[in-house]
Order: sequence, then structure tokens, then C-alpha cells
Amino acid sequence: MKNLLADSTLEFARTLHDSPRGEDDLSRILAEPGFGEVFTDHMVDIHWSEKGGWHRPRVLPYGPISLDPAAAVLHYGQEIFEGLKAYRHADGSIWTFRPVENAKRFQRSARRMALPELPIDYFVASLRELISVDHRWVPSAPETSLYFRPFMFAAEAFLGVRPAKKVYYHLIASPAGAYFKSGPAPVSIWLSNDFSRAGKGGTGAAKTGGNYAASLIAQQEAYDHGCQQVLFLDSVEGRYLEELGGMNVVLVQRDGTLVTPDSDSILEGITRDSILQLAEDRGHRVERRRVSIDEWREGVASGEVTEVFACGTAAVVTPIALLKATDFEIGAADAPAGELTLSLRQELTDIQYGRVPDRHGWLTRLDS
Repeated sequence: MKNLLADSTLEFARTLHDSPRGEDDLSRILAEPGFGEVFTDHMVDIHWSEKGGWHRPRVLPYGPISLDPAAAVLHYGQEIFEGLKAYRHADGSIWTFRPVENAKRFQRSARRMALPELPIDYFVASLRELISVDHRWVPSAPETSLYFRPFMFAAEAFLGVRPAKKVYYHLIASPAGAYFKSGPAPVSIWLSNDFSRAGKGGTGAAKTGGNYAASLIAQQEAYDHGCQQVLFLDSVEGRYLEELGGMNVVLVQRDGTLVTPDSDSILEGITRDSILQLAEDRGHRVERRRVSIDEWREGVASGEVTEVFACGTAAVVTPIALLKATDFEIGAADAPAGELTLSLRQELTDIQYGRVPDRHGWLTRLDS
């Protein structure tokens, strides 16, 4: 297991919280962490300007960010973010999973949104720095973790329409339990026919807030139909699977082949790629290609498609039992989770929590 970038020369100024959470209060939080509801005592802050580049790396007490009302992010949405986790292993050490891939995706998102690219070593160093002061916030109970939310936005006070010349990078963290309260139990998905998450040539492949804002009305529609998530189709023909509101989707065929949508308007999922690699390690064929909703429907009807699951950093792997649409359904709400789905999920989480060897070198230690 790697200890990547342990010797980063980036030096952070530290201003520590003068009244951090007490141990009793913290113990109560970690016992029932929820997801994204309570945040650690500190956060990381790095600034960028057109003339000065990246500068002023700091650790600060967690708190409000001061912004000018004319800050470009508030008017034009020039913003990106990431999501990854820290895991406490049985020996107490703290690790994260494939942070360099998150850093690279953060750079790709920045490029698409005309933001400066944060160097990879700065990204990883910020994770280490936050853990160095907030390590006690990493829970140890099964299926729990510390969720990192790195984000970057245009801070320049300017109402002209151009890339901002002043940008802030921040890192915050929140202890996390299961994303779905049902854990890995199968969920129901709503198929959106009226809304698209992103369009051809748009920002679908970037992890930017606007994509998620565009999905919220469809997500509410899913809730109204008794579903936990929404599935989007392509915006051109309305036939091909894209992704869920916050996760990628994978179909498992009868012969063990895993099929996942290939599109330039969906986010390149790090969890998805890891799951597919584990499947290939077992000898399964993997296909990244266009997948129509008809292929899913006809495949389930014929028995050709035997399992379907969603995957992402927050939820890890979640079986899909039922897809509901306005005029048809695929699957059944009481369908059990697929054997391969649960097996791959178990293998991935076993790697993340250090229960099995990390043969791909995906883990990076943060507390040393």
C-alpha cells in the first residue's frame, strides 16, 4: 500500500480552533454520523490569482466563507468539487482511496470550467493536512468513514462574463455513515423523460454544481414516485442511459459481462472504474459503450440482464431492483440484490478498509 506524496514540500499556516468539539459530543456524532450533516473542526484554504498563482495555503477553524456579493461564482456558477473518503483501518491508521485519480478529475473539471488546475500534490497535501488536525473525526464503526469535500470557485468580484482572475480552493470534511439508510439493500429508480442532466458539448463530464442543480427537479420527481434516485437518458435521442443523479450505472449480463454507458456527457466514475477493474481481475468481460433503455428492458424480460447496480463514492455500490417510468417498469421492488453486485461491493470495501491486500496500490496513507 502506497504512502503517496508523503514528502510534499507545501507548507500550511495553521490557526487551530480555540473550542473544538468535546470528546463526549464527538462520540455522539460518530455513533450516528448520517451523511454531510456535521463537519470537522477545521478546513483548508488555498488561494489563486492570475498574477500570484497558487499561494497562502492555510488550515483554519471551520466556519463561514466571506464573499463579495459580486463574486463571479454567485452569478455565473464557475465552480467545481470532488468527493472522496478517509477510512480508519483496524490498527487505527487512516487511509484514502485513489486520491490521485480524484485530483486528476478535479483538474479536468477545472479545465472545462475555465478554472486554474490545482497541482496534484497540493490536492493530496490538503487531505493530509486536514487529517493531521482532525484525525479524531475519522470514525471506526463498520461502513463509516470521513467524507472529504474539496471544492473550488470563482471569488473575483466582477460582473463581466469571463474566467475569474481570483479563485479559492477549500477542503471540508464530514463523518459519514451509509449514503442510503437501507445500506446495500436494493433501491427503486425513477426514469426521467422530461429532464436531462447535461447536453452534448456541455459540462456533464465535469463535477460542477450546475449539473447537480439541473438534476434536483427530476430527483424530486423520483421521490414523488416512491423512488430513491433518478436515471437520466441522453439529451439528443432520449434513448441511451447516461447516469443517475449522483452515481454511475452498470448492467450485468447472464454470461457475467458488465456493461456500462459510455458518453462524453457523464462523469468518469472512480468507484465505477475500480469495480470494473475488480470484475476484470476475476475474468469478467467489461464493455463501455452506449446502452439503450430498450436493451435494459428487453434484457431483463429475456433473462439476458440479471443484475443492475449503481456506484459512486458516497453510496459505494447500490443494487437496483426496480426502474419505474411513466408507462412501464423494469424489475420488481422486492427483487433481491445480485450476487455479483454484493460480492464486488464487499471486495471494494474490504480493500478500502484494509481487510484484504491492496494489490492495485489504490490506498494512500494520510496520517504519517
